Amino acid sequence: MTSRSYDVLAGAPDSPVLLHVPHSSRVIPPDVRDGILLGDGDLDRELDHITDAHTAEIAAVAAATAGATPWQFVNRLSRLVVDPERFPDEREEMLAVGMGAVYTRTTHRAALRPAGFDPTPLIDRYFTPYAEGMAAAVAGRLEATGRAVIIDVHSYPTGPLPYELHGEGPRPPVCLGTDAFHTPPALLDAAREAFGGFGGVATDTPFAGTYVPLSYYGKDPRVGALMIEIRRDVYMSEPGGPAGPGAQALGAALAALVDAVPPHPSA
Repeated sequence: MTSRSYDVLAGAPDSPVLLHVPHSSRVIPPDVRDGILLGDGDLDRELDHITDAHTAEIAAVAAATAGATPWQFVNRLSRLVVDPERFPDEREEMLAVGMGAVYTRTTHRAALRPAGFDPTPLIDRYFTPYAEGMAAAVAGRLEATGRAVIIDVHSYPTGPLPYELHGEGPRPPVCLGTDAFHTPPALLDAAREAFGGFGGVATDTPFAGTYVPLSYYGKDPRVGALMIEIRRDVYMSEPGGPAGPGAQALGAALAALVDAVPPHPSA
Protein backbone atom coordinates (compact mmCIF):
# COMPACT_ATOMS: atom_id res chain seq x y z
CA MET A 1 0.00 0.00 0.00
CA THR A 2 1.53 3.33 -1.01
CA SER A 3 0.73 6.99 -1.21
CA ARG A 4 2.66 9.91 -2.57
CA SER A 5 4.17 10.65 0.85
CA TYR A 6 4.69 7.31 2.59
CA ASP A 7 5.03 3.58 2.07
CA VAL A 8 3.54 0.82 4.17
CA LEU A 9 5.70 -2.27 3.75
CA ALA A 10 3.87 -5.42 4.78
CA GLY A 11 5.36 -7.74 7.37
CA ALA A 12 4.28 -11.07 8.77
CA PRO A 13 0.50 -11.29 9.24
CA ASP A 14 0.92 -12.15 12.93
CA SER A 15 3.54 -9.49 13.73
CA PRO A 16 2.32 -6.67 15.98
CA VAL A 17 5.45 -4.59 15.30
CA LEU A 18 5.38 -1.46 13.17
CA LEU A 19 8.75 0.16 12.47
CA HIS A 20 8.09 3.84 11.91
CA VAL A 21 10.71 5.80 9.95
CA PRO A 22 9.56 9.42 9.70
CA HIS A 23 12.70 11.46 9.05
CA SER A 24 14.97 9.51 6.67
CA SER A 25 14.11 11.20 3.36
CA ARG A 26 15.59 14.29 1.69
CA VAL A 27 12.84 14.53 -0.97
CA ILE A 28 11.02 17.87 -1.28
CA PRO A 29 8.39 18.28 -4.06
CA PRO A 30 9.19 21.18 -6.41
CA ASP A 31 6.16 23.26 -5.43
CA VAL A 32 7.08 22.91 -1.74
CA ARG A 33 10.69 23.79 -2.55
CA ASP A 34 9.45 27.03 -4.09
CA GLY A 35 8.22 28.15 -0.66
CA ILE A 36 11.60 27.65 1.04
CA LEU A 37 13.88 30.68 1.29
CA LEU A 38 17.24 28.86 1.29
CA GLY A 39 19.40 28.62 -1.80
CA ASP A 40 20.27 25.17 -3.07
CA GLY A 41 23.60 24.94 -1.26
CA ASP A 42 22.17 26.11 2.05
CA LEU A 43 19.22 23.75 1.65
CA ASP A 44 21.55 20.81 1.05
CA ARG A 45 23.42 21.68 4.24
CA GLU A 46 20.16 22.00 6.18
CA LEU A 47 19.08 18.59 4.92
CA ASP A 48 22.42 17.18 6.08
CA HIS A 49 21.66 18.39 9.61
CA ILE A 50 17.93 17.67 9.86
CA THR A 51 17.64 14.33 8.06
CA ASP A 52 17.90 11.08 10.03
CA ALA A 53 20.08 9.66 7.29
CA HIS A 54 20.09 5.92 6.60
CA THR A 55 17.44 5.11 9.21
CA ALA A 56 15.21 3.59 6.52
CA GLU A 57 18.10 1.29 5.62
CA ILE A 58 18.59 0.32 9.26
CA ALA A 59 14.89 -0.54 9.49
CA ALA A 60 15.11 -2.51 6.26
CA VAL A 61 18.01 -4.58 7.63
CA ALA A 62 15.95 -5.29 10.74
CA ALA A 63 12.93 -6.31 8.67
CA ALA A 64 15.04 -8.65 6.56
CA THR A 65 16.78 -10.16 9.60
CA ALA A 66 14.02 -10.56 12.17
CA GLY A 67 12.47 -13.96 12.69
CA ALA A 68 8.98 -12.53 12.14
CA THR A 69 9.09 -9.69 9.62
CA PRO A 70 7.83 -6.43 11.15
CA TRP A 71 5.67 -4.00 9.24
CA GLN A 72 7.27 -0.73 8.15
CA PHE A 73 5.78 2.73 7.75
CA VAL A 74 8.30 4.93 5.95
CA ASN A 75 7.98 8.62 5.17
CA ARG A 76 9.18 9.23 1.61
CA LEU A 77 9.30 13.02 1.96
CA SER A 78 11.63 15.23 3.98
CA ARG A 79 10.53 16.54 7.35
CA LEU A 80 11.04 19.99 5.80
CA VAL A 81 7.75 19.33 3.96
CA VAL A 82 5.88 18.47 7.16
CA ASP A 83 7.07 16.81 10.33
CA PRO A 84 4.50 14.07 10.95
CA GLU A 85 5.60 13.62 14.57
CA ARG A 86 4.80 17.13 15.74
CA PHE A 87 1.49 18.20 17.20
CA PRO A 88 -0.29 20.25 14.51
CA ASP A 89 -1.38 22.92 16.99
CA GLU A 90 -0.32 24.94 20.04
CA ARG A 91 0.47 21.80 22.05
CA GLU A 92 3.76 21.52 20.17
CA GLU A 93 6.65 22.90 22.25
CA MET A 94 8.90 23.13 19.18
CA LEU A 95 6.78 26.02 17.91
CA ALA A 96 9.00 28.10 20.19
CA VAL A 97 11.86 27.62 17.71
CA GLY A 98 9.79 27.64 14.52
CA MET A 99 9.66 23.86 14.21
CA GLY A 100 6.06 22.83 14.59
CA ALA A 101 4.39 20.51 12.11
CA VAL A 102 5.59 22.88 9.34
CA TYR A 103 9.04 24.35 9.97
CA THR A 104 9.60 28.06 9.53
CA ARG A 105 13.15 28.12 10.94
CA THR A 106 16.23 26.00 10.33
CA THR A 107 18.31 23.92 12.72
CA HIS A 108 20.46 27.04 13.21
CA ARG A 109 17.37 29.24 13.72
CA ALA A 110 17.62 31.04 10.39
CA ALA A 111 14.50 31.77 8.36
CA LEU A 112 13.31 28.76 6.36
CA ARG A 113 9.98 30.12 5.14
CA PRO A 114 8.68 33.70 4.83
CA ALA A 115 7.18 35.53 7.80
CA GLY A 116 3.44 34.92 7.96
CA PHE A 117 3.68 31.65 6.04
CA ASP A 118 0.36 29.76 6.17
CA PRO A 119 1.02 26.08 7.00
CA THR A 120 -2.59 24.98 6.41
CA PRO A 121 -2.21 23.76 2.81
CA LEU A 122 0.79 21.59 3.74
CA ILE A 123 -1.03 20.26 6.80
CA ASP A 124 -4.04 19.35 4.67
CA ARG A 125 -2.04 17.88 1.80
CA TYR A 126 0.60 15.94 3.71
CA PHE A 127 0.27 15.91 7.50
CA THR A 128 -3.35 14.80 7.80
CA PRO A 129 -3.18 11.98 5.23
CA TYR A 130 0.04 10.73 6.83
CA ALA A 131 -1.56 10.71 10.28
CA GLU A 132 -4.59 8.88 8.92
CA GLY A 133 -2.35 6.34 7.19
CA MET A 134 -0.36 5.68 10.34
CA ALA A 135 -3.56 5.28 12.37
CA ALA A 136 -4.85 2.81 9.79
CA ALA A 137 -1.60 0.84 9.98
CA VAL A 138 -1.93 0.63 13.76
CA ALA A 139 -5.57 -0.42 13.42
CA GLY A 140 -4.48 -3.20 11.09
CA ARG A 141 -2.05 -4.60 13.64
CA LEU A 142 -4.67 -4.37 16.39
CA GLU A 143 -7.21 -6.21 14.28
CA ALA A 144 -4.74 -8.91 13.26
CA THR A 145 -2.93 -9.49 16.55
CA GLY A 146 -4.77 -7.69 19.34
CA ARG A 147 -1.92 -5.25 19.87
CA ALA A 148 0.39 -2.85 18.06
CA VAL A 149 3.97 -2.03 18.98
CA ILE A 150 5.37 1.07 17.30
CA ILE A 151 9.16 1.30 17.22
CA ASP A 152 10.14 4.77 16.08
CA VAL A 153 13.54 4.80 14.31
CA HIS A 154 15.50 8.07 14.51
CA SER A 155 19.02 9.45 14.69
CA TYR A 156 20.57 12.59 16.13
CA PRO A 157 23.84 14.51 15.73
CA THR A 158 26.81 13.97 18.02
CA GLY A 159 26.84 17.64 19.01
CA PRO A 160 23.72 19.67 19.83
CA LEU A 161 22.28 21.98 17.20
CA PRO A 162 20.90 25.44 18.04
CA TYR A 163 17.27 24.40 17.56
CA GLU A 164 17.36 21.79 20.33
CA LEU A 165 15.37 22.79 23.39
CA HIS A 166 16.98 20.15 25.63
CA GLY A 167 20.41 19.83 24.07
CA GLU A 168 22.32 20.24 27.32
CA GLY A 169 21.66 16.66 28.48
CA PRO A 170 23.78 13.55 27.92
CA ARG A 171 24.07 12.31 24.33
CA PRO A 172 24.52 8.53 24.59
CA PRO A 173 25.16 6.27 21.60
CA VAL A 174 21.54 5.10 21.87
CA CYS A 175 18.69 7.07 23.44
CA LEU A 176 15.41 5.31 24.20
CA GLY A 177 12.41 7.63 24.19
CA THR A 178 9.48 6.52 26.31
CA ASP A 179 5.91 7.40 27.18
CA ALA A 180 4.42 6.69 30.61
CA PHE A 181 1.22 5.30 29.11
CA HIS A 182 2.46 3.53 25.97
CA THR A 183 5.92 2.15 26.83
CA PRO A 184 5.67 -1.10 28.83
CA PRO A 185 8.68 -1.89 31.03
CA ALA A 186 9.32 -5.18 29.21
CA LEU A 187 9.70 -3.36 25.88
CA LEU A 188 12.14 -0.87 27.40
CA ASP A 189 14.15 -3.67 29.00
CA ALA A 190 14.30 -5.56 25.72
CA ALA A 191 15.60 -2.45 23.94
CA ARG A 192 18.29 -1.91 26.56
CA GLU A 193 19.47 -5.45 26.01
CA ALA A 194 19.28 -5.33 22.23
CA PHE A 195 21.27 -2.07 21.95
CA GLY A 196 23.63 -2.69 24.84
CA GLY A 197 26.64 -3.30 22.62
CA PHE A 198 27.08 0.21 21.20
CA GLY A 199 28.76 1.94 24.11
CA GLY A 200 25.86 3.08 26.23
CA VAL A 201 22.08 3.36 26.39
CA ALA A 202 20.11 6.08 28.19
CA THR A 203 16.44 6.95 28.51
CA ASP A 204 14.81 10.18 27.32
CA THR A 205 18.02 12.14 26.76
CA PRO A 206 18.63 14.22 24.74
CA PHE A 207 15.20 13.50 23.22
CA ALA A 208 12.19 12.19 25.09
CA GLY A 209 8.86 10.63 24.26
CA THR A 210 7.70 8.49 21.38
CA TYR A 211 5.15 8.64 18.58
CA VAL A 212 1.60 7.31 18.79
CA PRO A 213 -1.16 8.44 16.42
CA LEU A 214 -3.35 11.00 18.13
CA SER A 215 -6.45 8.82 17.78
CA TYR A 216 -4.77 6.29 20.10
CA TYR A 217 -2.51 8.52 22.18
CA GLY A 218 -3.20 8.19 25.88
CA LYS A 219 -6.34 6.19 25.16
CA ASP A 220 -5.57 2.64 24.08
CA PRO A 221 -3.14 0.58 26.18
CA ARG A 222 -3.01 -2.07 23.44
CA VAL A 223 -0.74 0.32 21.53
CA GLY A 224 2.85 0.14 22.78
CA ALA A 225 5.54 2.51 21.60
CA LEU A 226 9.25 3.18 21.96
CA MET A 227 11.58 5.63 20.22
CA ILE A 228 15.07 4.55 19.20
CA GLU A 229 17.40 7.56 18.77
CA ILE A 230 20.84 6.60 17.46
CA ARG A 231 23.75 9.02 17.74
CA ARG A 232 24.98 9.46 14.20
CA ASP A 233 28.67 8.91 14.79
CA VAL A 234 27.79 5.31 15.69
CA TYR A 235 26.97 4.49 12.08
CA MET A 236 27.73 7.33 9.64
CA SER A 237 29.95 10.28 8.74
CA GLU A 238 28.44 13.57 9.90
CA PRO A 239 26.73 15.59 8.69
CA GLY A 240 24.92 13.86 5.86
CA GLY A 241 27.70 11.46 4.92
CA PRO A 242 27.69 7.79 4.00
CA ALA A 243 26.74 4.96 6.30
CA GLY A 244 29.44 2.79 7.84
CA PRO A 245 29.43 -0.77 9.15
CA GLY A 246 27.58 0.35 12.26
CA ALA A 247 24.38 0.58 10.22
CA GLN A 248 24.31 -3.17 9.66
CA ALA A 249 25.03 -3.84 13.33
CA LEU A 250 22.24 -1.48 14.36
CA GLY A 251 19.86 -3.21 11.98
CA ALA A 252 20.71 -6.52 13.60
CA ALA A 253 20.13 -5.02 17.06
CA LEU A 254 16.78 -3.65 15.94
CA ALA A 255 15.88 -7.10 14.64
CA ALA A 256 16.72 -8.54 18.06
CA LEU A 257 14.34 -6.05 19.64
CA VAL A 258 11.62 -6.97 17.14
CA ASP A 259 12.11 -10.64 17.95
CA ALA A 260 11.81 -9.90 21.68
CA VAL A 261 8.25 -8.62 21.20
CA PRO A 262 5.81 -11.51 21.74
CA PRO A 263 3.32 -12.00 18.88
CA HIS A 264 0.22 -11.92 21.10
CA PRO A 265 -0.80 -9.84 24.13
CA SER A 266 -0.84 -12.84 26.45
CA ALA A 267 2.57 -14.13 25.38
